[in-house]
Amino acid sequence: MTSRTVMRLMVLFYIILFFGYLFGPLIMMGVTAFNATSFPQVTPWEGFTTQWFVQLLNDDQMMDGLINSLWIGFGVVCLSVPIGLAAALMMTQIYERVRPYYYMVVVSPVLTPGVILGISTLVFWDRMGTAVNAEYESLFYNGMWLTIVGQSTFISAYCMLVFLARLARFDKTQEEAALDLGATHVQVFWKIMVPFLRPAIFSAAVLAFLTSFENYNTTVFTIQAESTLTTVLAGKVRMGTQPDLSALAVIIICVTLTGALIHEFLKQKERLAQVRQEKAAKAADRELADTMGL
Repeated sequence: MTSRTVMRLMVLFYIILFFGYLFGPLIMMGVTAFNATSFPQVTPWEGFTTQWFVQLLNDDQMMDGLINSLWIGFGVVCLSVPIGLAAALMMTQIYERVRPYYYMVVVSPVLTPGVILGISTLVFWDRMGTAVNAEYESLFYNGMWLTIVGQSTFISAYCMLVFLARLARFDKTQEEAALDLGATHVQVFWKIMVPFLRPAIFSAAVLAFLTSFENYNTTVFTIQAESTLTTVLAGKVRMGTQPDLSALAVIIICVTLTGALIHEFLKQKERLAQVRQEKAAKAADRELADTMGL
């Protein structure tokens, strides 16, 4: 056995160890979701069952938390994406000397602990409600609204970073040419900027929704009497894990993998369509050149 063979075996061992560390818990959790035992465990195997998925769907508290999480995620997307886009566009318009300070201010919520953001959001809106003599049923004390606002304070910064990465490749001569041809700033934004930023808008929306869906530190303070999926799960885990939690994990993994596969399929389809279009254009140019005798 040569040293090269030993090196390959060691590399293979560490690769297997690495992927086992990543996917081992997920595989074990997937197995426990179909085990008939009342406690989530792989062994002993007491038989295949899908009752834990039925029990999960019949859990009203879990379903209410899931619905609230979906609504909050949608609200965070509607609030964070425009704020992040505006912050990114502002970054490209201000003086270069001011940009580091502006960047420090808009990114600071990302560096702030979620507990601080949740408490500060709760205290701020409580003082606002007290100042206007608002009732406790008003928007100032609504847990869903406070959670959307609290999460958006730092998720919008993530969205801004996505837009900045896209704007770094933007050719400003297109905008200048459109303005020289008589287009207004609004027309330039909708006709040039938005089509260019469309992939970034989609990416920022997905990032904002997923970040909101799994957030706990900020949500636990702002949600108040309501509940989200993460707060419900945290409460259930304190009482001891159950197989229906494994069933929920399996569903989330399947949805995530399905979404990733669909996205990759559509991406490959677009790439193939672009390649065919380029080949057709080259063939048309070659045919035109042959016709003209070039």
